Amino acid sequence: MIRSDDTGKLILRLVLGVLILLHGISKLSTGVGFVSNMLAAHGWPTALAYLVYVGEIVAPVLLIVGIYTRPAAWITVINMLVAISLVHIKDIQSFGKSGGWALELQGMYLFTALAVAFLGAGRFSVGGTSGRYN
Repeated sequence: MIRSDDTGKLILRLVLGVLILLHGISKLSTGVGFVSNMLAAHGWPTALAYLVYVGEIVAPVLLIVGIYTRPAAWITVINMLVAISLVHIKDIQSFGKSGGWALELQGMYLFTALAVAFLGAGRFSVGGTSGRYN
């Protein structure tokens, strides 16, 4: 019998991983210039822009597969906090045209990653439930 909590963990991992990975794939084709410019505008080292590949390609793949799930989720949390602070901070207290929070997508990524960081990978993962990082 399929346990619903493991199925829920799988769904969270897959949705988060796939949706963040799509952003990473886009950056593979366009580069990290936008991120580098945003870092420079905030006085941060521009070399940090390359970490976006870790946060938007490596971590999502680990989430999808289900290995090193908790560290990958924490990387995603950090990635989202940096993205919000660099690009979206002006909208943090704003509402969109339809009445929802202006950052609801970023918030959903952030808090889904936080949930996965605490829940782990679940049974339906390469790492299984016995792995310390899953």
